[in-house]
Amino acid sequence: MQTTPFLGELIGTAVLILLGNGVVANVVLNQTKGNNGGWIVITAGWAFAVTIGIFVAKAFGSIDAHLNPAVTIAFAVATDDYSHIVPYITAQLLGAVIGAILVWLHHGPHWTATADSDAKLASFATGPAIRSSGSNLTSEALATLVLILGLTGISSKHLGELAIGVGPYLVGILVWSIGLSLGGPTGYAINPARDLGPRLAHAFLPIPNKGSSNWNYAWVPVLGPVIGAVVGGLLIRWYAL
Repeated sequence: MQTTPFLGELIGTAVLILLGNGVVANVVLNQTKGNNGGWIVITAGWAFAVTIGIFVAKAFGSIDAHLNPAVTIAFAVATDDYSHIVPYITAQLLGAVIGAILVWLHHGPHWTATADSDAKLASFATGPAIRSSGSNLTSEALATLVLILGLTGISSKHLGELAIGVGPYLVGILVWSIGLSLGGPTGYAINPARDLGPRLAHAFLPIPNKGSSNWNYAWVPVLGPVIGAVVGGLLIRWYAL
């Protein structure tokens, strides 16, 4: 089968979610080997998930390897080229749903062993440490803006071959830094597909005693990253290109 950008974004995002939400499930679900591993384990796992997801996306045909609607939107705004918006975001959302289903399959008996419905939801979607819509929205927008600006720096022509050779590793470090420094208030979705796709999966999967999918909050990790992406795209367009 021929590789395509759509396929690359879909499979790369699925791997991203499998590894990223997988580390959360490993830490918060009962009777796993990683139970209570803590925030450092989660942020490191997500950083590695991003790096591996980028490599997979490129191998299956996406040279851009965005894996994130916010990244796709930011660079569309920056370049005034919106041709990738629909195919990339569609692939990313589908990949995120698939990745979440794989997390569910992988942790089979641990859903029953875990009584805490919040822990089950956390294995799929983000939630705020303190619910405050304005502050939560600001946190997601700001963290996403840092992501976009960091990606711009990593891909800058001024870094030459260095960034080309180690780009995926640098992106992983960037995401790790965001998680450690800015992730506490909301769980740093910084990616609408990363939150919305798995939240949809949580809603329809037969998870015992799963509780609410918290749709009242779901708009924050979608709108916040979009706001950060648009601001970042405009800054790139005006100053960095």
